[in-house]
Amino acid sequence: MPDTEPQIDRLCNIMKRLRDPETGCAWDIKQNFDTIAPYTIEEAYEVADAIQQQNPEKLCDELGDLLLQVVFHAQIATDQQLFGFDDIARTVSDKMIRRHPHIFSDVTADTEEAIRKNWEQIKAEERAASATAQQAPISLMDDIPKNMPASKVAVKMQKRAASVGFDWPDISDVLEKLKEETAELEAELAHMSKPALKEEIGDLLFVIANLARKAGIDPETALMGCNHKFDQRFRHIENRLRQQGKQIENTSLSEMDALWNEAKSPKE
Repeated sequence: MPDTEPQIDRLCNIMKRLRDPETGCAWDIKQNFDTIAPYTIEEAYEVADAIQQQNPEKLCDELGDLLLQVVFHAQIATDQQLFGFDDIARTVSDKMIRRHPHIFSDVTADTEEAIRKNWEQIKAEERAASATAQQAPISLMDDIPKNMPASKVAVKMQKRAASVGFDWPDISDVLEKLKEETAELEAELAHMSKPALKEEIGDLLFVIANLARKAGIDPETALMGCNHKFDQRFRHIENRLRQQGKQIENTSLSEMDALWNEAKSPKE
């Protein structure tokens, strides 16, 4: 008999059974929001890695693992009578309709810039409403998750500031700031004060994140791509040395550098 149950219902029912206090899995039963959160973050990174590898089969698998995390959190919330999966789906559906008035109502937004401005305005109104409900001061920096990768936080803060005009007018201004911060770092290297160096390197990374934003590049994705490239080139060095019967620990920097350049060369 064919399985006609919608797959999302099937997945939710599987998780409900795993969390059953009497007949479920001991490991699943004892989990809570805090213990599951690291797995959720890890699965999101594995999705990004599959995208980086341009591997559709792996991406499908990793997206399933990420969806499982949402279902897991939803079941924990259900067990605590907080909310359920339907509430999650309803909330995000309502949010998407609210944030796309040019699609779901009579608002006109013909350009990407107009759409972006509408989106930011609606989010600002949502933050204001939330702050009013909580009787809390309103800040553009509210609701930015500070436990995201630092480059993501930097870009989000920069975007919020830019939405009210606090931004470099042109990307060339950011490049000038990059030169300024590099010079300050070079000056601080003469003293080798770790607290000062930490601050200067942080300033430099913040400007680089700003440069990426102005160029329309996600800095985290750019660094992931660079990490992948480094990994592939270093593996080339290891493989070539292995073919030559050499130990990498006993190889000079100049030899490794030559093999690095070989890895950079276009394949014939």
